[in-house]
Amino acid sequence: MNLQDIPKIKHTNSNNFFLLAGPCAIESEEMAFRIAEKVVEITNKLEIPYIFKGSFKKANRSRIDSFTGIGDQKALEILKKVSEKFDVPTVTDIHEASDASFAAQYVDVLQIPAFLVRQTDLVVAAAKTGKVVNLKKGQFMSPEAMKHAVQKVKDSGSDKAWITDRGTMFGYQDMIVDFRGIPTMRQYAPTVLDVTHSLQQPNQTVGVTGGRPDMIETIARAGIVNNVDGLFIETHFDPANAKSDGANMLHLDNLEKLLTNLVAIRKTINTL
Repeated sequence: MNLQDIPKIKHTNSNNFFLLAGPCAIESEEMAFRIAEKVVEITNKLEIPYIFKGSFKKANRSRIDSFTGIGDQKALEILKKVSEKFDVPTVTDIHEASDASFAAQYVDVLQIPAFLVRQTDLVVAAAKTGKVVNLKKGQFMSPEAMKHAVQKVKDSGSDKAWITDRGTMFGYQDMIVDFRGIPTMRQYAPTVLDVTHSLQQPNQTVGVTGGRPDMIETIARAGIVNNVDGLFIETHFDPANAKSDGANMLHLDNLEKLLTNLVAIRKTINTL
């Protein structure tokens, strides 16, 4: 899988990590444009290949009254507008096999959520669209088990797969990143580290997932040091009032400094 295969992606010769970043969920066109504009500005400055991320719906919620989206068609149309306005590729997650061909009309990368990565029909449907498939490692899975998810994509006639590590369950209410998994999974496909979801604190008694955003730079630095191909970071200009996953998102104002530091680390690593 080559980054150059993705429409509109830039800076592929910069020898940098690539970045998937944006809000957890699409809340409105205005919020999507506001976030995309800032991240595009930063990634162009730092020559980071960039893909705008936004979920068109959130099917995995702890409570029935949690925000799930503004409407599938409406959110996907906003993702398409982001791509057209800012000339960047986009990624969204899908939850049912029928979502694959539908979402593929609007975005460039289809993401398989961690809880669903063993759902064969879903993975196959995503692969058959011809889009890049981003396979998120289940919190309950070993790094070695992800070779089977990648093989499902290959057996469906596509070699366009990535793996994303989003942490591993550590007890009932915490996550941990096992960095030994990165070199293992890179044997199977390009590997991304989902920094913000790795810092979730799930299964809280209130039914809303908590998080440790204060540890974002710590985890991201360790990922770069350990040669991840890409980073996944959810960001928002007002995390406290975000409709989904605000507890572990990075404030948009802090993104440029973080990425500047990570690019500097990457340049050092590239000389070793």
